[in-house]
Amino acid sequence: MKNLLKDIDIPTDLRRLKIDELPQLAKELRKFIINIVATKEGHLGASLGVVELTIALHYVFNTPEDLLIWDVGHQAYGHKILTGRKENFHTNRQLNGISGFPKRDESIYDTFGVGHSSTSISAALGMAIASQLSGEDKHHIAVIGDASIASGMAFEGLNHAGVTDANLLVILNDNAIGIDPSVGALKQYLTNVKKGTQKQDNIFEALNFNYSGPIDGHDFEALISELERLKTIKGPKFLHVITTKGKGLKQAEENQVKYHAPGKFDASTGELIPKTSNIEPPKYQDVFGETIVELARENKKIIGITPAMPTGSSLKYMMEEIPERAFDVGIAEQHAVTLAAGMSTQGYIPFCNIYSTFLQRAYDQVIHDVALQNLPVIFCLDRAGLVGEDGATHHGVFDLAYLNCIPNLVIFAPRDAIELRHMMYTVQLGIDFPIAMRYPRGKGHLINWKVPYENIAIGKGVILKSGENIAILSIGTTANAVSETISDHNVSHYDMRFLKPLDTDLLHEAFSKHKAIITIEDGTINGGLGSSVLAFANKNNYTQKIEILGIDDAFIEHGQVSELKKNQKIDTQSIQQKIEELLVFLNI
Repeated sequence: MKNLLKDIDIPTDLRRLKIDELPQLAKELRKFIINIVATKEGHLGASLGVVELTIALHYVFNTPEDLLIWDVGHQAYGHKILTGRKENFHTNRQLNGISGFPKRDESIYDTFGVGHSSTSISAALGMAIASQLSGEDKHHIAVIGDASIASGMAFEGLNHAGVTDANLLVILNDNAIGIDPSVGALKQYLTNVKKGTQKQDNIFEALNFNYSGPIDGHDFEALISELERLKTIKGPKFLHVITTKGKGLKQAEENQVKYHAPGKFDASTGELIPKTSNIEPPKYQDVFGETIVELARENKKIIGITPAMPTGSSLKYMMEEIPERAFDVGIAEQHAVTLAAGMSTQGYIPFCNIYSTFLQRAYDQVIHDVALQNLPVIFCLDRAGLVGEDGATHHGVFDLAYLNCIPNLVIFAPRDAIELRHMMYTVQLGIDFPIAMRYPRGKGHLINWKVPYENIAIGKGVILKSGENIAILSIGTTANAVSETISDHNVSHYDMRFLKPLDTDLLHEAFSKHKAIITIEDGTINGGLGSSVLAFANKNNYTQKIEILGIDDAFIEHGQVSELKKNQKIDTQSIQQKIEELLVFLNI
């Protein structure tokens, strides 16, 4: 049998096929995705679930003239392969390779850059209105999942679109799961629609959309017929498509959470490659997850909140053991923050666990609903710093800077799992201010981390090593790279721990005893620790040379964390080089 995918480089090649050849192409496309993700890693289940939909969209619509927007982009691997990136798809998510998400400067078929959820409807509507204003007759299609459409921004887009005559088609890819299972009243509504038991008026028709569906998202005949029909209808349209996440790989269908991004697996069997049986340090997310359960057993006022990341944050442990006090609120970061604020006013102790990159979506709520009212909400910012292969949309490098300017807010970064554990214990004893504690993705370096709890003094750093001439000031887990580097150097090392309030006593000591200062952080140079230390030195008339190591004023692309740290000069080799340069500068 002839291989069809081999001869398809762009959608015009695809459109030459007969409809009855498309199922074979779908099978080949799934196999292509599985074979590469099995060894190169990446997001799997989402792209497998929309293979037929992806093919049908490019078959029916005249992309890229017709504009196709994927929400989030986890599901866009098939789209990338069919739009000119088949030959270099093996570089997906690797340093200098193609991005794991749609990206405007990568392809004209990637009409909008994505990575965070729920933006597609607003973006597509903006494009559709722009087309009207330009007198252009083209189609605008937003493909959004059932988890993403429950977000507030998606409803804002729907609400506006419903009072326009814009040529917009919203396709709901309904598989009842995002990264974790979808939650909320809308999820129940969609479940009832699929079952045919929904008695209320159709919510999308009530928003003035021409609604059709639900239809089988794996049935080419149904898909293409309906898409062709919708092309002839003007104004906002809504197509409800039912798919199965992980379709075509048995294990991915049966374990959709694990196979969202499964790591390496056997492409022929689907079985995950066994990981080493050696005892390893826990992931920081598990330190959080296990510690909050320990604390919540004793302190009945502790609440856990996460916006759609119970597995990624490990709040799932509390949801399993103490479900009445642990909440997955769906993809709704703004709601998560203000929900926590409301609980705080009633004497509860909310731990609001949000990935650093996603807290950006709730910035106003952090300021207006929490900090302005000085409410003791505890933000646990997972995936802080460089996160690796997810790239520019997901790096948690802005939090130190964007939180640093907010009054009342304390900012803490533990250097290891023990410090995270101690701070979680400290804050639940009672605080009268909000606090953000940030920690990285992945494993720490301590195996024996479950030590007896200790109080941490707010705003106080620690001296990890005393030396001469040069003082290195670190924050968070960058302390470990510093400690590893300076074992053979007679320099001092201060772990600041708090960006806000800064330990000014420790800073005065560092400046009074040393001839040069190095600051290091896995956040942006602009606005973080280095900026704060410069401001301190200026205020206090210190004139030592200050070198700032951190993240450049640029969006950092994807790659392994070790590669990116080297590029950003915050790895051990770069620290070593900076020490040697300063010693030469000081004539030592």
